Amino acid sequence: MSLTGVLLATLLAGGVVLIGWRAWRRHQHFKVLRRLPSPAGVPVLGNLPQLLRAVRNKRFFLLLFTWSQRYGPVFVYWQGKPVVVLSNPALIETTIVQGMRSGQLARSAGIRRAWNDLRGPILIGEDGPQWQWRRKAWNPEFTPGSIAAHLPLIQEASGGLLAQIAQASPHDALALDPLFVEMTMRIMASLVLGLPLKNPAESPEGPALDVGRAHEAMAVLGYRFLRLATGEQPWMKFVPNQASRDYWAARRYLDDLLAPRVALALQFRDGVRSPGTGVSELFSRSMLVRMAMKEPRYSQESLLAETVEFLIAGTDTTAHTLSFAMGCLALHPEVGARARQSVDQAWRSHGGLNAESIGELAYLRGVIKETLRLFSVASGSSAMEVVKPDTVLEGIGPVPVGTSLMWSMLAAGRDPDAYAQPLEFRPERWCQQGADRLPPPMVDFGSGAHRCIGEHLAMLEATVVLAELLHAYDWELVNGAASLDNQEQDLLIYPADGMPVRFRQRSPQSRCL
Repeated sequence: MSLTGVLLATLLAGGVVLIGWRAWRRHQHFKVLRRLPSPAGVPVLGNLPQLLRAVRNKRFFLLLFTWSQRYGPVFVYWQGKPVVVLSNPALIETTIVQGMRSGQLARSAGIRRAWNDLRGPILIGEDGPQWQWRRKAWNPEFTPGSIAAHLPLIQEASGGLLAQIAQASPHDALALDPLFVEMTMRIMASLVLGLPLKNPAESPEGPALDVGRAHEAMAVLGYRFLRLATGEQPWMKFVPNQASRDYWAARRYLDDLLAPRVALALQFRDGVRSPGTGVSELFSRSMLVRMAMKEPRYSQESLLAETVEFLIAGTDTTAHTLSFAMGCLALHPEVGARARQSVDQAWRSHGGLNAESIGELAYLRGVIKETLRLFSVASGSSAMEVVKPDTVLEGIGPVPVGTSLMWSMLAAGRDPDAYAQPLEFRPERWCQQGADRLPPPMVDFGSGAHRCIGEHLAMLEATVVLAELLHAYDWELVNGAASLDNQEQDLLIYPADGMPVRFRQRSPQSRCL
């Protein structure tokens, strides 16, 4: 053999030894986790093929749910590094809150990279000081008081939805999910960008909103997040294939829609242009302009990325939850009747749907929470990572540094140790509270400091829309229980058939009984 051949063989052998040594070190480092239940994987790749197949088939969260049902409330899967999955509500909450408070847990680096690849560094993809100043800047926009001021806007959007339903024949089947997506996107576009709810045309601030194209672009970015979160490499977006072309087309559309508005807001902040000059009053009062004016650390790129995040976060979450809630009310007529009675009573007592009557709709809020319990649309889209040595987590024991933690909200919502009769749809479980009764665990909006910033907005939107629909209509599911059972997923879980229903308008007399 020539000297060159010997050198090549030596280098190859050295590379094999190095790879083997690193694999052995990783195996030893995470050895303690192999005591936990785990789905069977394949050599070297672990569970990665199953995860990627589930993402491709739009069933990733359903896979976590299935594994949780099979392996219990604490199990581990392997995608190079271990991911410990929790599905007990109390364990999820205490683990997150205590772990973050003690500094044992931090946002998973891999999940952070996946979030920030949506468009750039965003609130949910940051940690430490970067997260803190962003969260502090946005928090005032989403307090209960701030959200209450948006009630007229939400009612106007809900009225537009009812007008669309009224135009349909009682024999027509209407797919609810697209209607809810359009409504929630228009609400977010109005709040964040200052776009009018009705037929927003091109304006001095930027192009018109095309709801269909915008939603498709958001779905593409969300689907890419899932692929990255389950093992795809970030550089894959540069490979000339259809997925990459879709990704860059989605980026371009959202950039064209948002970038002129972000630039204008920053011009107001920097004194290049006077606020209110040549723009609509809605835009001048938008969250985008307020954020640009108050936070000098935002640049064109970072504020553009943040705007994409809030449009995505505030659209599908509420829309899909509303779809599943409507399906649950149709399948449980006794619950629907009680909810409708509470709405009618509050409506009569206060002369319509207003802040006072909404405050009396505790049972309807229970319907929303019960829907979230059984159909958590964002079931495990975030993750934490152990960052301190000798970390001990309740119910798990010592956990090595570098271990990722995820949770399955679909499984947690059906935990019999947390919820009596967990498969039954019982909104009253959220209403029967007192000094001697603690409320059930509610972790669908997250927990601790990173709890969902949009919780109050989502609850108000869902309460108003369901109250309006219950007061005006009866409805039936076209496909029955299959509409709830047949779920798919881009970033979030949604009804695969769009939740088609047939509406029947209630008579004025029945509303007054």
